[in-house]
Amino acid sequence: MTQPPDTETVVESSADKSSDAKSLGAKSSATKPMESEQSVATKLVVELGPLLVFFGMNAAYGIFAGTGAFMVATVLSLGFAWWRYHKVPVMPLVSAVIVLVFGGLTLYLHDETFIKLKPTIVYTMFAVLLLGGLVTGKPVLALLFGPVFNLTDEGWRKLTVRWAVFFIAMAVLNEFVWRNVSTDTWVSFKAFGFLPITFLFAVAQVPLMQRYGVPEDEASD
Repeated sequence: MTQPPDTETVVESSADKSSDAKSLGAKSSATKPMESEQSVATKLVVELGPLLVFFGMNAAYGIFAGTGAFMVATVLSLGFAWWRYHKVPVMPLVSAVIVLVFGGLTLYLHDETFIKLKPTIVYTMFAVLLLGGLVTGKPVLALLFGPVFNLTDEGWRKLTVRWAVFFIAMAVLNEFVWRNVSTDTWVSFKAFGFLPITFLFAVAQVPLMQRYGVPEDEASD
């Protein structure tokens, strides 16, 4: 979560050399919003699609049928991501592996506890990975999103700490929910609770990213 270079950026950097480049840049600017919308739609299919399948199948046939459908939908969503981008984002891939392992245990042992533990394991792994990157001096977020966002070292550190704390909080939240509510309520919360919470948290990080952002001209020097 290697894409072709941003045509608009390339064109803008050479606009003073050719009028043809300016024309190409205008065309790229017009098509970029459409590409962005398609990218968002694809991400929703990859990330939200399996959860909706899980919710629907659980409501209709129970947790074990829902788990099996969740596993199949997860594999299909990764296949779709590979077909669309010719690569698979790291975080959905890690999550998918855990879905298959814990989903398989759920079905084999006929014990729904394993699939309920899956979010806790995933969030904990992400938190440990982020904190481990800070300790080793290699912030994982910078490695993953450095080509997209230009932040200072302090900005990457603060953003990493925030996300690590968030993932720990989400792991605790999942443990609290599945241990204190019915299976159907937990499935509903997993499908319609975790993703909105994560989205709102991500939006809340925008001011920090703006505060510690590095101008593109400085980043390229």
